Amino acid sequence: MREIARRLGLGRNTVRKYARAATPEAMLHGQWQDRTSKLDPYRPYLEQRIAEGCTNLSRLHREIQERGARCSYSTLRDYVRPLCPGHRPTSGRPPMARPPSPREATRWIMSHPDHLRTDDQLQLKTLLARSPELTAATSHVRTFATIMNNREGDRLRGWIADVCADERCGLASFATGLINDLDAVVFGMSTDWSSGPVEGRINDLKALKRGMFGRARLPLLRKRLLLAAASRRSQTVTAPQWS
Repeated sequence: MREIARRLGLGRNTVRKYARAATPEAMLHGQWQDRTSKLDPYRPYLEQRIAEGCTNLSRLHREIQERGARCSYSTLRDYVRPLCPGHRPTSGRPPMARPPSPREATRWIMSHPDHLRTDDQLQLKTLLARSPELTAATSHVRTFATIMNNREGDRLRGWIADVCADERCGLASFATGLINDLDAVVFGMSTDWSSGPVEGRINDLKALKRGMFGRARLPLLRKRLLLAAASRRSQTVTAPQWS
């Protein structure tokens, strides 16, 4: 059910309701099913006027108001639409595919191509075929990820030049920002050392502090932090891999 909901763009509760329906009529049940309208008493008159060839909604709206109806123009328009000849119900149309959200497209671009599912790869390919700008941005983003993952910092200057020369990708401001600390960035992308362990310890400290807030003081916090650090001394520091 989760996979069906993801592919159709529906909620899991909706998919579950349809899956448990014993009859087609149960699937059609909803808040708008068999709902009455204030225009139902005037339906015979409207059908007669439409059969006579009167499809001017302004005239129909004026005529039924003269007969005592109290409704807006939009209400009459929605009520009359199924009565007009040649009307095709929307339920017979094939469902339109839900476009990917910006979060989904970003995840596809930022992920390693080998880590994407087949359907995600097809959707990304379709998306890139419709946008040359997004295609250019995807190429530069994946090149940057390869440089960072393979510790090829010497290629960064060439990457910055390519991005600044490509007006379609929209990454020029990011590339220009790297120039301000270019030596530090190149060194960081060339060595196996990473600030990830430091950021992890800071996160641990914040988690301990929030869990003890209002119930303990600094000495206990210091002991818990030292014990947590001692239990991780045997872990190997590795650089993060491109997800």
